[in-house]
Amino acid sequence: MTIRVGIGGWTYEPWRGTFYPEGLKHARELYYASRAVTTIEVNGTFYRTQTPKTFRSWADQVPDGFVFALKAVRYATNRRVLAEAGDSVAAFVNSGLVELGDKLGPINWQFAPTKRFDPDDFGAFLALLPDQVGGVRLRHAVEVRHESFCCAEFVALARKHAVAVVIADSPDYPALGDLTADFVYARLQDAKAEIATGYDDAALGLWRDRARGWETGAAAEGLPTYGATAARSAAHKGARDVFLYMINGAKERAPAAAMALIARL
Repeated sequence: MTIRVGIGGWTYEPWRGTFYPEGLKHARELYYASRAVTTIEVNGTFYRTQTPKTFRSWADQVPDGFVFALKAVRYATNRRVLAEAGDSVAAFVNSGLVELGDKLGPINWQFAPTKRFDPDDFGAFLALLPDQVGGVRLRHAVEVRHESFCCAEFVALARKHAVAVVIADSPDYPALGDLTADFVYARLQDAKAEIATGYDDAALGLWRDRARGWETGAAAEGLPTYGATAARSAAHKGARDVFLYMINGAKERAPAAAMALIARL
């Protein structure tokens, strides 16, 4: 199994001259970033549909072993009745993701902080998520940000559908440490601008240890879990791929944070 650490996107003006060398052409930024980190979460797919040509171009610019996580289109998740999202889900997964091939990592279905847990509706949504498209495996994660999801019923639903629950390190949203799929997806959103690496040595060491534990099937220390005890014990067995993103907080520190964690791993 593999631990990958990355950032959100690759086009960000404050990174020019700090992360990116002075004079680097903007068209070369993905090429450069994909050789400094091992994964990137793409936010642009949340706002609009990309084309197969675009996905193919991204895949061609990054090295072997690199993967993209994609934020799923918001039209699927920003709705009152999730069970009615079938057309939006289908349009997104058939928009050209297959062109990424083995460079396609997890898909993050992000929900608004105001979206509350409705077991029937959320279960219907999870049932809409396909496990492959054009022969390419799809791995799904859900980023839920309302405290009503902090319950055993939600965790059981995620496990039933083998969907990962995004683990958030955020001052604004609850953390759910339950392991519900064969991979782990974490978003670290509490970087500090006054720290050169965003996270200090102690925090980087903590996330290193958590990532190594997840990779081997161990539970992470210090994160709350809500699933039933017996199911939780069974779920913490088996190796996992780990995807960890320095994604928010002091975004200008994200590349340094990701590279510092990669060095510790």
